[in-house]
Amino acid sequence: MCCWWCCRRCLECIHNIVPPLSLPFLRFSGLALPGGGGAAAAASPPVVSMASISVPSRAPSAAEDAENIRKAVQGWGTDEKALIEILGHRTAAQRAEIAVAYEGLYNEPIIDRLHSELSGDFRSAMMLWTVDPAARDAKLAHKAMKKQGERYVWVLIEVACASAPDHLVAVRKAYREAYSASLEEDVAACPLYKDPLLKQFLVRLVSSYRYSGELVDDELARAEAAELHDAVVARKQPLHGDVVRVVSSRSKAQLKATFERYRLDHGKAVDEVLEERRSDQLAAVLKTAVWCLTSPEKHFAEVIRSSIVGLGTDEESLTRAIVSRAEIDMKKVKEEYRARYRTTVTSDVNGDTSGYYNVILLTLVGPE
Repeated sequence: MCCWWCCRRCLECIHNIVPPLSLPFLRFSGLALPGGGGAAAAASPPVVSMASISVPSRAPSAAEDAENIRKAVQGWGTDEKALIEILGHRTAAQRAEIAVAYEGLYNEPIIDRLHSELSGDFRSAMMLWTVDPAARDAKLAHKAMKKQGERYVWVLIEVACASAPDHLVAVRKAYREAYSASLEEDVAACPLYKDPLLKQFLVRLVSSYRYSGELVDDELARAEAAELHDAVVARKQPLHGDVVRVVSSRSKAQLKATFERYRLDHGKAVDEVLEERRSDQLAAVLKTAVWCLTSPEKHFAEVIRSSIVGLGTDEESLTRAIVSRAEIDMKKVKEEYRARYRTTVTSDVNGDTSGYYNVILLTLVGPE
């Protein structure tokens, strides 16, 4: 076996030593597939400014990180602090390269090793953080369709609406690869979604592909704001066909313009109107979609808060919210959280979690 980090034919070498199950990681590794074009080989974009994780300006090589992870999981006991220090301070692209390097060096997936070495909520958080983000969301969506309740509907809406259109395409591809079925078909066939309007709405959301630019049609915004008001207020049908068409197809920039026109024309924001009708499940679902599409920090601040307050902690929701937003907009989530609840994410996480689970969550949340 050749030395993968020295090999000039880098990916061909990796392809020979890494089983096909590791291929989802390659989408984030900045490496071109054999015979692929230059676009696949382009450097990964930097972490956006609203991300909360801290990454060393000069991180060790993927091979060095893989070797240090191996040391942390070998012998008697596991060095959890070392795992957090490495994986908790690497971007998705870097974690993908580490995963490829680890499997190439030690002939086992890093995810399998984490699963065998860790336990409880800490294991869940570390595995969810380490895996390819598209594969992560595919797994979350698949799991959500097996459980009943509003919070599991949230997961599908988050996957469909709270990230970029290209990410949703990657999620659908990862879902198909993992489960030999399409995400939209599984949503359509899910027996838990008994309301046909809810099911139709979710299917349209997960199968959408939105324009990602900033161009806005002001006249269209005015017309569709009127359609939304007619459906939501006059007809009291929050998932009327016109609403589903608008919310599931328009770009985020266009929807922001439409919702602003709604506020100006009717004196109240559409999410406020829907909040007043929260006892109606369809209105609550539409409000979640509106927030995820235009102000995801509001939704995820609410997810974190609702997972902590009350009896017990919903670790599943808490982990999902922090892990999924740490590289996207956790700084905005923290700002929203402080403004709305007069406390900090850090304070509430400290009050409801402990041990290494607490450490990885706070590492991803970042300083406050």
